[in-house]
Amino acid sequence: MKLAALFSGGKDSAYAIHLAKKLGHTVDILLTMYPHSSESHLLHYPNIQFTSLQSESMKIPQLTQQIKSTEPKNESKALNQLIKHAKEDYSIEGVVHGGILSEYQKDNFSSICKKNQLEIISPLWNMEPESYMKELLSENFEYIISTVSADGLDDSWLGRSVTEYDLIELKKLQRKFHFNLNFEGGEAETFVTNCPLFEKPLLIQDSTTEWDGYRGRFEILEAKLKDNA
Repeated sequence: MKLAALFSGGKDSAYAIHLAKKLGHTVDILLTMYPHSSESHLLHYPNIQFTSLQSESMKIPQLTQQIKSTEPKNESKALNQLIKHAKEDYSIEGVVHGGILSEYQKDNFSSICKKNQLEIISPLWNMEPESYMKELLSENFEYIISTVSADGLDDSWLGRSVTEYDLIELKKLQRKFHFNLNFEGGEAETFVTNCPLFEKPLLIQDSTTEWDGYRGRFEILEAKLKDNA
């Protein structure tokens, strides 16, 4: 099936593409929404402008749209237009999305797909958190933590590339503070720097960190694709 992918640059949307391709689908276009602010309940926000480099590395074209409001109706309307555009220009038959537990997200995306007579593919849906996080590492997905917003996650996690050791530490913290290990509840957000989908890894050249004592953000200021020569 020819698919479009809802793509934020984070681990979930990238891994959903990886699994969709393993299932025999083709991913012909990336759909990326630039939310008005971090208050969006539907869309991913941090470092989203650098998804263009990920798109380049995956050799998959990208359609983007800037949202001017955090109103869910406006976000859904804009996403509908983007999906409609993708169907007209790329003859897609379905949309892959990286949701794991959020019924709100899935219901919104399913409704939009139904309007456009498209299938929705959700390969991560209801995956067990620890198994999923281990699978990401075993499949050579490299990603950084770009935001934290949960008890137990301090500024030392910002910008960190998650390793097997880090996953052990996260599991200990999860037991103590009871957050979602896969960050599905918004406890943290991520940004993929390398994975099997990429022809070249992404190198972060400059960044800044913000921390208010509870919430924090790792903001990429400059990045490029690694020159393999």
